[in-house]
Amino acid sequence: MAGNVMEFTDANFEEEVVKSDKLTIVDFWAEWCQPCKMIAPAIAELADEYEGKVKMGKLNVDDHNASATQFSIRSIPTILFFKNGEIAKQVVGVRSKAELKEIIDSNV
Repeated sequence: MAGNVMEFTDANFEEEVVKSDKLTIVDFWAEWCQPCKMIAPAIAELADEYEGKVKMGKLNVDDHNASATQFSIRSIPTILFFKNGEIAKQVVGVRSKAELKEIIDSNV
């Protein structure tokens, strides 16, 4: 993963996401997904901008499908915003950096 973007897995999801004391953003993606590649730069930029305030990472649904199944991910990219171990917001599809920033700011 690039810069401040973490790699979430089935093995670390509970510890890194659900138990996190920070707003945690999970980008569910796959290597073959073109829209996922389109949103990746915005995710990386936001991870840098919110370093220390927000935890941001990606979870490859092909490699870690238990977590994707647990949260009923049926379309990618899907981005889940976790706050205090609960889903605070979910967005599906490509979103602008400004839209994602607005969601982050309203939940930090």
